[in-house]
Formats: sequence, structure tokens, C-alpha cells
Amino acid sequence: MLVDSHCHLDFPDFASELDAIVTRARDAGIGRMVSISTRVRRHAQILAIAERFDDVFCSVGTHPHYAHEELDIDAAALVKIAQHPKVVAIGEAGLDYHYDSSPREAQEQGFRTHIAAARETGLPLVIHAREADDDVARILTEETGKGAFPAVLHCFTGGRDLAFTAVELGHYVSFTGILTFKNSQNLRDIAAALPVERVLVETDAPYLAPLPYRGKRNEPSYVVETAKTLAQTRGVTPDEIARQTTENFYRLFNKVPRQLPGAAA
Repeated sequence: MLVDSHCHLDFPDFASELDAIVTRARDAGIGRMVSISTRVRRHAQILAIAERFDDVFCSVGTHPHYAHEELDIDAAALVKIAQHPKVVAIGEAGLDYHYDSSPREAQEQGFRTHIAAARETGLPLVIHAREADDDVARILTEETGKGAFPAVLHCFTGGRDLAFTAVELGHYVSFTGILTFKNSQNLRDIAAALPVERVLVETDAPYLAPLPYRGKRNEPSYVVETAKTLAQTRGVTPDEIARQTTENFYRLFNKVPRQLPGAAA
């Protein structure tokens, strides 16, 4: 079994064939999918998808691109929504200095609000970090000083220092199809060096399809290809990576049930 710890099943790319997408993931051995929120005010849509499929769960949060639009949504509001049994994470939130779609001050404020919600709920914070390594590391370190919280650096493309700072703070690092790209040797080197108990895989679908699907729309079933590359990178079998990353997922996303309703024991 593998897990797609980060996808966006509510995006329009999937609207016309969502049932087929989920079926293909199941057929590929993907046992759980977490559809990640990008706007709290659109959360009803993503929650409806999670409620529709037993093996799909979701988060609640505001992507840094939209941080300035939802600064009025405080940690208490996130905590309240997160009480729903299908909501298993906070985010995605963080810093994106590549696009700077939202003012950096707003991104940091939103990031800290989401950290507070993760700390209160004990649910993992899904962190978006792009070209902002130093500030992400600074904020994580400062906030950990106020009290520990679980988190994962999703779609990791940062440097070695950020990855190991996160691990030292007790967090996880998750890899997408970027890991399979020919020009991603530095990323593979980081993936090989990290403690195996702190590594996850994801798709970030519909984006970043792994080889051999690069350039096409991504979907949860393709996480198999990222896991194969991670296994090769670490010198272990795909089965071992599947076992370890799934165990890591359940440890971090501990609200996700290991046994689904109606499933055989």
C-alpha cells in the first residue's frame, strides 16, 4: 500500500472524471488520499469530496498565494472546522517567494496562524515552502520555541539545511514527481540522506507528474512512480519504501484511520 499524502481533488482538472481518478488510484494500490485545502472559504467543496469517498480525507487552510484574502480567518476558526472527522490536517500554508502572489507579511501572518491551529489540534501542518528557506526555517524554529507542533514540508524542493532543520524540529519531508526529473540530483541526494522515518511521498496532483508522465496532468495513482525513484535513491525495494512511507504517514496524519468502515479486519 502507498499513500498520496497531498493532492487537490477539488481542482477543476478532475471534475469530469473524479470517480475514475479515485478508482485508478485504488487499482494502483493507493490506500489513502489527502486532498489539500487552498482556501478556507471554499472548504465545503473539498469536504464534500472527502465525504464521498471512504479513503479520501482533507485538510483545512489557506495557501500562501491567497493569504492576504483570508487573514480574518483565525486559528480558532481553523480549529473548529478541523473537528470534522474527515479533516486530518491544517494547511497548506507557508511562504512562496517565487510568485509573491500575496504580500510576504500576509504570508507570514497566515503561516503563524496555521501553526497555532496545528499546535492546538495536534493535526499536522502541511507547509508550502518555495524559495523561502531561511524564513521558513526561522519561523519554524521560533514557533517551536512556543510549543511543539507536527508538520510536513510538502513538495520539497528546498535546500539541505531546511530539510534537516525541519527534521531536527520533529517534522517530515515529502517528495513529489520532481524527484524523478533528470535535473533533480541534488533533491535525490537530500532524499537519500534524510532519516527514513521522516520521509513521505505525494503527487501534488494535478501538478508535477513524475516520469514517465511528465508534462501530463498528474493524478494520485502516479505516486507509485515517485515511490520507485525514492526506493532507487535510497537503495531499497519499492515494497520497503511503500511500507515505510505508509507507516510514516499514519504516524504523522494520526487522525486517518488505519481501518476503513466496512473493511475486513
